[in-house]
Amino acid sequence: MYAIISDRSRQITVREGDVIQCDSESTFEPGSTITFDNVLLVSNEGNVTLGTPQVKGATVTAEVIALTKGPKLVVFRFKRRKNVRVKRGHRQAYVAVRITSINA
Repeated sequence: MYAIISDRSRQITVREGDVIQCDSESTFEPGSTITFDNVLLVSNEGNVTLGTPQVKGATVTAEVIALTKGPKLVVFRFKRRKNVRVKRGHRQAYVAVRITSINA
């Protein structure tokens, strides 16, 4: 059994036991549970249910494992012969979650 969920700006294929990275919020704590309501597709042993746009009554439950950060991205802006050099970095905050159940 698998499902395709929409988490903010991404669509993710998930199965029970999978560990995925979601965009972080300050309200998440390790050990708490998250429910994803935006389920776009559910497949159960060949029976595919496609939502328009979401599958009604379908939810995906996940447990928060840890708060993590992504790789550091370096943004370097440069203008030649103008002595303009700006170096900035960014690390995106993520939440690692383990999918516990898919309810369809």
